[in-house]
Amino acid sequence: MSEKENNEKQDAGKVFLDELTAEPSGETFWARAWHSISIPLLAIISGLVLGGFLIAVTSDAVWAAWAQSPWEAVKTAVVEVRIAYTALFSGSLGSPSAIVSALRGGDALEIRRAFNPILESLTASTPFIFASLAVALGFRSGLFNIGAEGQIFVGAIFSVFVGYSLTGLPAIIHIPLALLAGALGGAIWGFIPGWLKAKTGGHEVINTIMMNYIAFRLSDWLLNGPMQRPDSFNPVSPTIMDSAKLPKLFGPPIRFHIGFFIALGVAWLVWWLLFRTRWGFDLRSVGSNPHAARYAGMSIVGTTVAAMSLSGALAGLAGANEVLGLNHFLAMAFSSGYGFDSIALALLGKSHPVGVVLASLLFGTLRTGALRMQVVAQIPIDIITVIQAFILVFIAAPAIIRTIFRIRGAAGPEEAITIRGWGGG
Repeated sequence: MSEKENNEKQDAGKVFLDELTAEPSGETFWARAWHSISIPLLAIISGLVLGGFLIAVTSDAVWAAWAQSPWEAVKTAVVEVRIAYTALFSGSLGSPSAIVSALRGGDALEIRRAFNPILESLTASTPFIFASLAVALGFRSGLFNIGAEGQIFVGAIFSVFVGYSLTGLPAIIHIPLALLAGALGGAIWGFIPGWLKAKTGGHEVINTIMMNYIAFRLSDWLLNGPMQRPDSFNPVSPTIMDSAKLPKLFGPPIRFHIGFFIALGVAWLVWWLLFRTRWGFDLRSVGSNPHAARYAGMSIVGTTVAAMSLSGALAGLAGANEVLGLNHFLAMAFSSGYGFDSIALALLGKSHPVGVVLASLLFGTLRTGALRMQVVAQIPIDIITVIQAFILVFIAAPAIIRTIFRIRGAAGPEEAITIRGWGGG
């Protein structure tokens, strides 16, 4: 490289680092907050509107009413959509009338049942929070960790092994050990593609996809062999010790446990790491512009490996949460796609811990309410997946939302999360 090119590269690095550390200006806090939440909020509303249209056009009752008159078809469609969404939100947030009635009655069991939908939504959101934080941290570091699903499996394997094999420990020691084991398993599974990326240039997308399949088959082999429950013909692990189970905060039928608050604490730690520490600054710098980061003296190799390992650890905690908080044993295919959904949630939350938590709560709520919508309104549960897809399409193409709702762009350039190209350093 010539001296002129080297000087130009250093100048570009200086400019980049100055921009990265500059304080936002020109807009009030509330204006910046609105620009941050307006597109996701309107995308959610638009997704629900299109979902309602889909419910209407796939309803037999609407088509039967159409034979009478278009006006009857419209009225029937409104009723069908209202019933579906009422069931969706009552199934995920509870019925206000049932909550008030239970509180007035004072019966503890009825109160638990009335609040159970809300708490079940929080429970369903917990693995999403862990897994989405994993992907979001990778995005912030310029890495596309598509292997969260495999890291969840390996984290669950490590966690359940510690949960059932260590005996005689008090819960105050056993639970942290089992959680740390899950994080360690995920970190190991993230370290491998991170090291390959840093040392050989092997792209993390391909490597993490392959690591997913290895994790799936590894869990199958373990559950049909070394880790299979001795008294069962099914491919399941032994049940973990009571001392390793995450405590539930209410009595039956509520499954809500402290894992949700652990997830919120981990989200705060990720925020603090990324935006309040020197190492987090290094992660974001390497992710945004590795050439400028190298000019500033940052270790690209070390940062890349550390980022993928930490990302894997967060995903491993999602697996640990499921086996310690809910299932209490490991079964084949125990994860219902948390690792893959987390990619969408990280994008929806703009790879910021606060946004990731809110996006996870949204998807957990939709997933919980979908079951009641299917039972009460006879709406296929796949409709929820379509609504989620609509929301993500609008998030991925914000120009559509700005055009529909006539929203002006932010005063300054929008923050972008960049992923380095194939074989990029």
